[in-house]
Amino acid sequence: MGVFFSRDEQVLEAVATDYNTISVVAAGVRINMDVEGATFATWHPRFLMTGYSWDALSAACLLRADGPPATVLLLGLAGGTVARQLRALAPQAAITGVDIDAGVVDLARRYMGLDELGIDVVLADADRFLAETEMRFDAIVEDLFLSGPGDVARPQIPVGERLALITARLAPGGIVVTNLITEPGGPHFALRRQVRRVFPEVFSSVRVVRPPRGFNEILVGGDRSRPRAALRGHADRLAEPYDRWLFEGIRVRLLRRAASRRAA
Repeated sequence: MGVFFSRDEQVLEAVATDYNTISVVAAGVRINMDVEGATFATWHPRFLMTGYSWDALSAACLLRADGPPATVLLLGLAGGTVARQLRALAPQAAITGVDIDAGVVDLARRYMGLDELGIDVVLADADRFLAETEMRFDAIVEDLFLSGPGDVARPQIPVGERLALITARLAPGGIVVTNLITEPGGPHFALRRQVRRVFPEVFSSVRVVRPPRGFNEILVGGDRSRPRAALRGHADRLAEPYDRWLFEGIRVRLLRRAASRRAA
């Protein structure tokens, strides 16, 4: 998530669904899907990278120990920003995007070229999908947020039963990728601390991925994962120098924890 400003912003459409209050905003040639407190998705006719959390979510999928994922599950598809980036970074990947909000998906189809990405779009509650599907995935991206009064909020957090549902759908060697907000104070800060505490208890390897901009960090959990060196070469798949520059600004580090649980 991020915030993009332009002097000539124009609201193209405003929609209140059962789950979100959304404005589709043209900021110059960029199209944003704005909700209370954040931008859910962004689309630009030329550039793929943004400098914000979407970039780190996409890059995190490439840290799978056995190489780029062949199958990716996006829990919280929204406007498809991450799916669009992954189409460039891991073009052979089969991508499934799950979103509970049909209104968001409709806007993404009409304003952000969602149907051009060749992904499987599922309109469903994420937990129900996880409980009912028999599919397994090399990378599962958990990015579930709803708009709220003045800020975004999580319907649930990736710990306990929710995390167990997710890990049960991993293919061997698969990774879980989750989006956390780092802005200090309030419920986001407490949630981040809780997830950071739980991930090392569940996964042998946990890494932190940060974008160049914004108040987000991405946790990558799995039996194994790769360091930032795994991202080398993937920038070459991005046609625009600006995109490559933003991608090179993504940072990766091992999450510190008890020595007995620390990954190599």
